[in-house]
Amino acid sequence: MGLFANNEHYLGVDISSTNIKAVELRNERGRARLITYGFVEQSTDLVKASSEEMKKQVISLLQAVLEKAKTTTKKTVAALPNYSVFSSIMSLPQMSQKDLTQAVQWEAKKIVPLPIDEMIIDWKVLPEGSRPPAPPPFQSPSAPKASVPPEGDAAPSPRLEEKQGNARILLTAAPKNLVERYVALFKAAGLELTGLETESFALERSLVGNDPNPIMIVDIGALTSNIIVAEKGIPLLNRSVDVGGASITKMIAGSLGVDTMRAEQFKRDIGFTSQGDGGILKTIESSINPIINELKYCFDLYRSQEGIGHVSKIILTGGSAFLPGLSDYLSRLLSIKVFVGDPWARVIYPTELRPALEELGPRFSVAIGLAMREIS
Repeated sequence: MGLFANNEHYLGVDISSTNIKAVELRNERGRARLITYGFVEQSTDLVKASSEEMKKQVISLLQAVLEKAKTTTKKTVAALPNYSVFSSIMSLPQMSQKDLTQAVQWEAKKIVPLPIDEMIIDWKVLPEGSRPPAPPPFQSPSAPKASVPPEGDAAPSPRLEEKQGNARILLTAAPKNLVERYVALFKAAGLELTGLETESFALERSLVGNDPNPIMIVDIGALTSNIIVAEKGIPLLNRSVDVGGASITKMIAGSLGVDTMRAEQFKRDIGFTSQGDGGILKTIESSINPIINELKYCFDLYRSQEGIGHVSKIILTGGSAFLPGLSDYLSRLLSIKVFVGDPWARVIYPTELRPALEELGPRFSVAIGLAMREIS
């Protein structure tokens, strides 16, 4: 028998639109230690492509990743993409538990964008001035306890009123059919799904830690980019835009008349630096304009909320976070500190793995945050 029981190991699985990533961590006296990791590049859009064929493909890919990585636990935490999820912070007067339950249900009907009877909804009172626990669990007829939150773009949270005596409520909601689809998939893959939450909570957990200041996380994926503003461990604002690394590559290919592989190389080599053809730089800048506009909108939206301070910095993550010069470009453009996040910063791992993990880091931010759920 080993020194550490197997139930102290946690597996974080991130199924994105273009790949699957898995990270296994061990709880070592409250610190996360890396056990193994793995990934595979493949289109796996479970939210928009819910066919039986897609489900079987994802199960096969997931099993292959775990087998190659030689994972040692079945206990798994997974995430739904932000654009499929709704979450909100509400402020309600102090009242009895029974009355509060009724009040939350009534308010949820007003702000959740889909019929309540099609949702799995739960809520939790947040402690003032402290880092909240993991998002509240959902109960579904066919689902274990899972923290998830409704299909469609995630709406910004209502204004968080800091009135004395008011209770701050974290409301989360997810479509029943989507939750049950994920639960069935992980069960078929031979895994025990112990938690299902939003990407925003996982990203906040792996990239922000205990910093209480308002921080913006910009996750630039292959097809979409997520923008999150978190404060005191709570994602207060979530937005998604349908522009990502693939969009940049496609625009470069079209502008220069080259194939996708060549365009991707230009993007990775030049990025937002002044090297090479100025036309490539202008094309890349033009391709991320929708992201820039969304960032400015999020700044304005956040600042307009009475009683909430300014965002202190931007943390970049996702597959395109390491584009040359991107952090400096955004910093100059938005007049704010911008840097690439390190999701491994609170994880213990062999020093010889550092070069490889640093390169993979931005892609694994969600998976790492998921695995850290029961540790941090």
